[in-house]
Amino acid sequence: MLATLIIIGLVLLLGLQWVIVNYNRMARLRQHIRESWSDIDVELRRRYELIPNLVETVKGYAEHERQTLEQVITLRNKAVANTGPAVAQAADESVLLLALKRLFVLAERYPQLRADAHFLALQAELANTEDRIAAARRFYNGNIREMTQLCETVPTNLLASMFGFVGGDYFELDGAAERVVPRVQL
Repeated sequence: MLATLIIIGLVLLLGLQWVIVNYNRMARLRQHIRESWSDIDVELRRRYELIPNLVETVKGYAEHERQTLEQVITLRNKAVANTGPAVAQAADESVLLLALKRLFVLAERYPQLRADAHFLALQAELANTEDRIAAARRFYNGNIREMTQLCETVPTNLLASMFGFVGGDYFELDGAAERVVPRVQL
């Protein structure tokens, strides 16, 4: 009788320990997701601050290209205003990056602009920022992948649904937009 009670107690204790360990794991992962999204947000804001400077620099050389320049600023403002889910922000980011690609193609037509030190510095800073965004995006997507796996696999999916843990949306850009990252050629 006593042995049966001890076995039942140990099983309950092990079950409780499993719940605590996995709950803490999911709570920690939820914090990692928030932190990694914050890292992406910081780098996106950095990019948003660089774009108007880049446009102003190009504007001095290519005044008649006003439509392209205005479109970049409009898309930048739309991306800044988007505070929705990762999927919506990724869509705006993809469109913005494609517009930036058009801006850099435009800059190729002006040899003086390509040699301008201010333009080159802005282009280098934007390239570094894009690299940091890509790294932060990989970290965020890795955390989303892990949380989604926990929320969808047995037996942790039971615990996740009991405590309201959910996976998330990946922050993925359009394939063409990912190839836009400006490279500085000295």
